[in-house]
Amino acid sequence: MPKHIGIAAVSPEGSAFCYRLIGRRASEITRPDHRPLVSLHNRPFSTYVEALNAGDWEGIAEMLADSATSLRDAGADFCVLPDNVAHHALPMAEANSPIPWLSMIDLVAHAIEENGCSTVGLVGTRFVMSGSTYQTALGLKGIHLLVPDEAHMEEIDRIIFREAIYGRVREESQAVVREAVEDLSRRGCDSLILGCSEANLIMGDATRLLPAIDPVELLAEEAINFALAGASESVSDTG
Repeated sequence: MPKHIGIAAVSPEGSAFCYRLIGRRASEITRPDHRPLVSLHNRPFSTYVEALNAGDWEGIAEMLADSATSLRDAGADFCVLPDNVAHHALPMAEANSPIPWLSMIDLVAHAIEENGCSTVGLVGTRFVMSGSTYQTALGLKGIHLLVPDEAHMEEIDRIIFREAIYGRVREESQAVVREAVEDLSRRGCDSLILGCSEANLIMGDATRLLPAIDPVELLAEEAINFALAGASESVSDTG
């Protein structure tokens, strides 16, 4: 039997996107009894935003560990976290988690290394762009990471928290993101990390400028692979 997938939800839009991706991938599996169960647990997104604004990473870790416990109680065998910012607290959450987690950040670093990319751009919230969420994992592999300039960084952060998390992004805002990606391309980036789980809303046609790496897509695919690891049917046996 496949393992039961648990999704620890932070941003509603990003978590719903991850759930849809997992559901679509699971529906492609030929045998119905090998399609994994999926459970999702959330706290109000505002509680995460309040903790983030206060720099309370221990509080974020406690909320993630609480989600893991609730997901374990619902039958989940492991957790995924489709949120870039909250991954900063994941090592602390894992210490008090009753079930294992898949690391989205490690999946991205491995994919970039496999693709042979040397200079990678990153768009996301201000914390993700200016923090160590991706910088450490990529730096250890010798991959150079570039982020937008200060003005674009501020605007992208505003677009995410004022528009994207509510499921709507204006065309003018997508144009700002496109400008930032164009600049990253001019500065020598050979690929782009979509470092917010609402990237499908903010990017518009900017993904045409550079090969895009979507962490949530990688996470959803790996969740299916991990869920099927103990099943007799291989991941490739799809309809």
